[in-house]
Amino acid sequence: MNRKEALSSFIQQIHARPVVVKLNSGVDYRGVLACLDGYMNIALEQTEEYVNGQLKNKFGDAFIRGNNVLYISTQKRRI
Repeated sequence: MNRKEALSSFIQQIHARPVVVKLNSGVDYRGVLACLDGYMNIALEQTEEYVNGQLKNKFGDAFIRGNNVLYISTQKRRI
C-alpha cells in the first residue's frame, strides 16, 4: 500500500468517529469527524474546544481551516 492509499484508508476509517484536531496554536478540538477534504479542511460535529487541557467551549458544528491544523488523530470513545 502506497502513502496515498494509506492516507485514504485512514480517512475512511475515522469518518464519523471521534477525533482530536490539534491546531498550530496549541488549541485542541475534539468531536465527531463529519468531513475532511484534500486541503485538510475539517468539519466536526459535537465539538469541544480545549485550551491547555481545559474545556473552554462547546459547539454543535465547527469548521476548521486546513492551514491551521497541526495533526488529526483518533479519540477513544467516552463511556
